[in-house]
Amino acid sequence: MEFNSLRQFLVVARLEHLSGAAEELRVAQPSLSRTIARLESELGAPLFDRSGRLRLNDTGRLFRDHVERALGELDAGRRAVAEATSEGVGSVRLASETFLTLTGPLAAYKRAHPDVEVELRWAPAEDMARRLRSQDVDLCVASQPIPAEGLESVELLDEAVGLAMPLDHPLAGRASVSVEELAGQAFVSAGRGHWQRRLLDRLFAARDLTPKIVCEVDEPSAIAALISAGLGVGLVPAFALSGSTRVHAVWVPVDSPDCRRAVTLYWGAGSHLSTAARLMRATIADWNWITGEPQEQRR
Repeated sequence: MEFNSLRQFLVVARLEHLSGAAEELRVAQPSLSRTIARLESELGAPLFDRSGRLRLNDTGRLFRDHVERALGELDAGRRAVAEATSEGVGSVRLASETFLTLTGPLAAYKRAHPDVEVELRWAPAEDMARRLRSQDVDLCVASQPIPAEGLESVELLDEAVGLAMPLDHPLAGRASVSVEELAGQAFVSAGRGHWQRRLLDRLFAARDLTPKIVCEVDEPSAIAALISAGLGVGLVPAFALSGSTRVHAVWVPVDSPDCRRAVTLYWGAGSHLSTAARLMRATIADWNWITGEPQEQRR
């Protein structure tokens, strides 16, 4: 099996769409189809279900996991050799659901290590464990729990999540609001799978309620701006009340002990981290989230 064929398979497996994968890989679709067919012939089993839309089957998922780990180890070896021979600190790849929370430590890191190549990749929480184990990324920051098998982690902050609303909203003068009072309110929300949406759905489902979502956005950073513009209300973490991420709206606590988020930093247990990645891990793990300043780092 050729490395290029395996890498092409991973793109098809991720997108589950031949023409989209061909466009991303910049290869002809018939050529890509033949590559997948050759892999299936070598393995003696189909990797995709082709009834209707292309879907990765159970055998394909099993093979994908092994391919990701194998290519991840090769890439880690290449990066380790490059770091050793160049006498540099290497590069670091950080994935997160949103980078707004991380602007402080990321800025401090770049000031301290301007020559390091930093790759920031958006990733949904459900993909993070697999991407860490396959060494596709070095570090992940999630605002919701992810499967911890084969991973190490450190909690960065645990904070309240409240309701943000326009300045002239009827609830703007309240000291707190209950979830029941929010039934029927127009919500601006992130898409399904994002921690804010999961928290919203969980709070309402526990009370046999369904949130009224009038605006669903792919970019969570737009939620505060849309709320400020008067399109509705939304769940916003306390962190957004300070610094450059400040919400220009009223923020009211939600009267529920479960209306919180825990932000956690993850990395692969036993995986090789470049010096750059270890420094990034220390910068984020030791960041003072209250003052917005770095603390003494550890490696």
